[in-house]
Amino acid sequence: MAKFLDSRVFGIVLLSLMMSAPQGLFAVKYIVTNTVPNHPGGQRFNQEIGVPYTLQQMCFINKFIWKLFDQPTDAQRKKVPVLNVYISDIDDAMAETSGDNIYVSAKLAIQSFPPGKARIGFTSLMYHEMTHIFQWSGNGTAPGGLTEGIADYVMVKSNINYETRPSPGVGEKWDEGYGVTERFLEYCDSLRAGFTAKLNNKMRYVYRDDYFHELLGKPLDKVWKEYKAKYGNIPASESLFRI
Repeated sequence: MAKFLDSRVFGIVLLSLMMSAPQGLFAVKYIVTNTVPNHPGGQRFNQEIGVPYTLQQMCFINKFIWKLFDQPTDAQRKKVPVLNVYISDIDDAMAETSGDNIYVSAKLAIQSFPPGKARIGFTSLMYHEMTHIFQWSGNGTAPGGLTEGIADYVMVKSNINYETRPSPGVGEKWDEGYGVTERFLEYCDSLRAGFTAKLNNKMRYVYRDDYFHELLGKPLDKVWKEYKAKYGNIPASESLFRI
């Protein structure tokens, strides 16, 4: 249920997400705040995206991530009591996360989406950013490029991928991030079904390159070399989506 507070806070909702878990109830409180209601991007958020849609999508995306990560029980999931989304004036990225908060740029994100594409662009962005909230990162030991690649992976699996993807095989390093790493993770999935979810769940406390060997029977360097060879060792010459 949305509760309107003032011109800055658009909605608050408490959604009890019932899953088949022995722990019972997992509740996440979602809060959406527009800190720039007079900015053209803030106005467009009101007019073309809206609070009810945002809250609905936050709930759906949250459950989608748990399912994709194969986390049916509360004990397997990252605990997030409150998730805030702020429509803000950040000007160095389309969006960013800090703690359990997502900051979406009114200018670089919402205002920049093509006519008629505000909702799909915003939703695609939310899949990426919400993955950062709920994914495991080995308490900060996982390469940043890997966590970004997993976030893009979730965005791609949602089938609401607003941005153009790089071709398979592009990139100089496996953990280059974003589309480069996302394509590599899909390749790893082809070697073992559910690889990316298994890798994410192994990273709950710490990240190790050895996880690739444990899951695929090959060291990481060998997997990357075989991946590059399969696609002709394409250089990293394509422009990539950066969030």
